Formats: sequence, C-alpha cells, structure tokens
Amino acid sequence: MKSNEWLHGFRHSSPYINAHRGRTVVLTIGGDAIAHGNLINIIHDIALLSSLGIRLVVAFGARPQIQTRLDSAQEESSFHRGLRVTPEQQLPLVLEAIGGLRAFLESQLSMGLVNSPMHNARIRVSSGNYVTARPVGVLDGIDFGHTGRVRRVDVAGIEKLLELGHIVLLPPLGYSPTGDAFNLSYEDVGGQVAAALQAEKLIMYTENQGLLDDDGQLMRELSARQASDRLAAGMVQGHDGDLLRAACDACVRGVRRAHIISYVDDGALLEELFTRDGSGTLVSSDNYEQVRQARVEDIGGILGLIQPLEEQGVLVRRSREMLETDIGSFVVAERDGTIVGCAAIYHYPDESAAELSCFAVDQAYRRAGRGDEILAMIEKLAKGQGIQRLFALTTQTEHWFRERGFQPSTVRELPGLKLASYNTQRNSKVFVKALA
Repeated sequence: MKSNEWLHGFRHSSPYINAHRGRTVVLTIGGDAIAHGNLINIIHDIALLSSLGIRLVVAFGARPQIQTRLDSAQEESSFHRGLRVTPEQQLPLVLEAIGGLRAFLESQLSMGLVNSPMHNARIRVSSGNYVTARPVGVLDGIDFGHTGRVRRVDVAGIEKLLELGHIVLLPPLGYSPTGDAFNLSYEDVGGQVAAALQAEKLIMYTENQGLLDDDGQLMRELSARQASDRLAAGMVQGHDGDLLRAACDACVRGVRRAHIISYVDDGALLEELFTRDGSGTLVSSDNYEQVRQARVEDIGGILGLIQPLEEQGVLVRRSREMLETDIGSFVVAERDGTIVGCAAIYHYPDESAAELSCFAVDQAYRRAGRGDEILAMIEKLAKGQGIQRLFALTTQTEHWFRERGFQPSTVRELPGLKLASYNTQRNSKVFVKALA
C-alpha cells in the first residue's frame, strides 16, 4: 500500500514555508562542514530555500583548508584566544585557500544536472567586499597581524542583491579603507551580518546535533540571557562557545532567533525551519522570551488590554477580582514594560483537556506574530501537564484558530464542567487542537 507520510509532512510544513518567504536568513558554514560528505545535501537544501523565496546570506569558514595550505608551504601556524595569528608573509596563502573555497562553493551552487535537485534552479550567487574590517592588533603581547574583526557591514549593497534574488556568499575576509585584507572568524562575519541586516534567523552548523549539556543531551532552547549566563560561567567553550557567543550577540542586537544545527545529519536545515520541534538548538532573543507567566502586577495591563474587547463583545467580561484569582492561569506578552498580549489556560486534567481563554493582542502588534508566540507558550504549558487537546470558544476569530491547526467541534465535546457553564446566549463556536 502506498504511504502518504510525505503528504502529511508536506502539508504541515506549509505554514512554516509561508512564514519564511521573503525573510532574510544568514547561514554560517565552517570549513569542516564544507569538507564533509553531507555538503552536497546542504547545497541542495540551500537551493530549495532560495527557490521558496527565502533571502539567503551564506558566510563560510576555511580553517582546515587554510591549515592545509600553510602546511603544504611548511609554514607554522599559531592560535591565541581562539583566533589564528596571520603574519603578513602568510596572508597570500590564506587568501589563496579562501579564494579556492569560494570558487568551489560557487560551482556547487551553480550545479544544474538533470538528475539533481538543482536542475533548472538557475541560482545566482554574488560575493564582494561587503565587510569592512579592523585589525585585532596586539593582545597579551602577541601581534595578530592580518587577523581582524568585523568593523562595518555594507547593508545597502547586500540588500540590493537579496532583492534581486541572489544568494550572497561572504568569505571570512574583510577589507580596510587603507586597502588591507584581514582574515576573519566566519562566526563573527555571520553574527555581525545577521545583526546588521536585522535578519529573521542566524543558522550555524556544527558537528553535533546542536549544543549538548553535561550529560550529552541536546539543549533544544535557550534564551539570549541563558546563553550569556552559560558563557560567563564557562559552561560552553571551544567552537561551541564561539557559536553560542555569535548566536547570543546576534539576538541581543535584534536577530529574532539563532539556530545551531548539525552539518552531519542530512536534512537538518529543513527540519529546523519547517517542523515544530526543529533539529538542533534554538537561541531566542529576550524580546521573544518576554512571553511569560503573568504576575499580580500585570493585572492593570491585562485589564487595559481586554476591556475594549469586552465592550465589543469579543471577550467575556472579567472583574479585577476574577483576574486576581486566576492570575496564575495567565501568560502575557510584554514589550518595554507594556503588556501587549495575554491568554489564560484552564486545565481539565480528568479529560486530558485544557481551555485557551481570554486571548487578546494589542492591535498594534497583531501583525508581529505576538499571537503565535502566546499560543506557542500555552501549548508548551499544556504539553508539560500531559494535556492531549486544547480547545477554544470564539465568536469572531474562527479563521485565526483554523489557520493554526484548530478543528471545528461541537459543544457536546466540551469537558463536563465546561459544558455545564457554557453560555448559550453567546453561542460561541468550539474549536479543538490535538497536542502531539
């Protein structure tokens, strides 16, 4: 019998495809990933993302390739504070290794064989001097020579290429106004470019599935604040530390989410972007993390948010006293100290069900995804309590719920206690979502 698993997966990925179309995503690929056998699949996935209308910037590294070139020239290489020292006499060798790698990546992204996923893809790849750099200088008495850091990003130049549908390929190189070239950390390039472009996502490849904890288990989610705390405590070091630092810095500077995924696992990029659970480690900006459990001091903000909707008949009226009693059931979305969204969850554990109630988002933030963030928080709380289905009663937002996986149901399907208190005069419609 023919399997329809692909059909189920494709249908469920469509909301994520729509959400990413037209958004800017910065990918970082290290030299180890480029040398790995799975690179061809990563190239095919990049081509797919481009064909779906995602604006792509790819920052690549070349550490092993540079090392190989230096070794072949019998040049010694040294590192300090995780950075390669680049003396002037070695710069031509570094440029040669990076240039060869750039040509290789351009050739791979230009493939169009009939039997490949990139047939007729017609991808345009552009590169150039879009990163201005400054020298690292002398640290701990060591002169880093032509090793540098990102000083400025030509945002306008990159944006023009992205608008034309080009993939922008950025080498680990930067140039100074004096005409000098500098060897850069590709993590620095990726993070700084993502922040300058205010990219939707920064995605970085590593050998493991993502970041692992002390027990070797995947850490699926970290806020920028949690990431910073782990770095300060020395809990993440080496290359993982470099990646997490770049992710944290990018999120602090306006990138909404950063992802650390495996270059070994085939399809990790697509799984991270187009499935609910993803494949690696998500680092989210603190703005995203401001969807939180409500506190007593939030009651005034919640009242100010829901009262206009109560007057319109969209929400059931709630008194301050009722909110004080139920505040433990609420989550809120906060921005700059202002409550811009809220929702409550009421559990019916005997029937493995929960109600999503008092759902409101400030009109100015409805197009910014605040409702989806609140819903994600509610679903996470419900799953943590072993809830299998989430239901909502609505009179005016039927389509919003249906677009997010809720299915029409009947009043008879409500939990017994909720059914007993159902207001027939409001005649609210019932929608249910199964929580996997």
